[in-house]
Amino acid sequence: MEHVLSPTTLTELRRPRPYPAVSVLTPTHRREPDKAQDPVRLRNVVAAAKKQLESDPAVTRELRLDVVGQLEQALAEVDLAHAEDGLAIFAAPGEHQVWSLARTVPERVVLSDTFLTRNLVAAQAAERPFWVLTVSADRISLWSGGGEHVVESEAAGFPLTRSLDDPDAERKERVGDLPSTFRDERTRHFLRDGDTLLASVLRGDPRPVYVTGEQAALSLLDEVGTATKDAVHIAHGGLAHAGADAVRQVVGPLVTAEDRKSADTVARELETAKGRRAFAAGVDEVWQNATAGRVRLLAVEENYRVTVRDDGGDHLVPADSDDLDARDEIVEQCLDTGAQVRFVLDGTLGNAEGIAGVLRY
Repeated sequence: MEHVLSPTTLTELRRPRPYPAVSVLTPTHRREPDKAQDPVRLRNVVAAAKKQLESDPAVTRELRLDVVGQLEQALAEVDLAHAEDGLAIFAAPGEHQVWSLARTVPERVVLSDTFLTRNLVAAQAAERPFWVLTVSADRISLWSGGGEHVVESEAAGFPLTRSLDDPDAERKERVGDLPSTFRDERTRHFLRDGDTLLASVLRGDPRPVYVTGEQAALSLLDEVGTATKDAVHIAHGGLAHAGADAVRQVVGPLVTAEDRKSADTVARELETAKGRRAFAAGVDEVWQNATAGRVRLLAVEENYRVTVRDDGGDHLVPADSDDLDARDEIVEQCLDTGAQVRFVLDGTLGNAEGIAGVLRY
């Protein structure tokens, strides 16, 4: 199952497909007793998708067999033992994907010529993705983090490795010219290469960066690099050769602290926006501004959820649970127009009813 949504992956998911492109969403659970219902619920929603395919006159028998086969393959790949809060299955002629989400989603089956990505996008934004660069003299690794996940990434050619053996070491030692590891020119080039690769990753997928390593490694990286200048530095060696659990344990407290600082910054920006009349609050008002591309910063409370529909004009009205999920729709719309999206603790937004925005004009 997939967890990490990069801009490149999202672009690929959003491209038009031959009809029918099937999106199947269902909530899942991390723990018992609720977890016990997940297998039955998943089978039922996939069966509902197959039934829609069978009853759709626009779907030929050949296409139906193809997409049903893709759904069955996707179902076989689902790992409910490690389920999070939601699941998305995408299937179209010749392809399928399974996504595990750290936020709950409404149960839904949609047949279209594109996949339904808004819940996926909202879940990714809520996880507040970040990068971790773990540095040592012989290995530089990149980790993709978000929510409770830290996964090693092979983006841009990571990890970088090299041998510490110096073929000229004996001669240098005899003449007293053997530098320490982090004063060696080869090490400088190695760390500079790692910084260059990180810069290429950030151009395609900008996120906060955390860098870990011995203090000597961090100091040298500061000296030779540019991409890590604004990163949070963590003086902790050994993680370049460690596993995901060790990286997460070291970086986790720093990520939590940065999230708190970010939430405080959001609160201040919202207050300032009120004073200059660049503030929107509530789902209807935020929706109107989001569709016009006016939202610069969107703040959403963690567990805020409202189901609405377009009234055919310029407003949203309450709706049944199988209609538009406004929160995720607004999140995707705002990200598409270059806005920042921040999820904050419940109750943070006060009278704004769970969702608020800072406007560009």
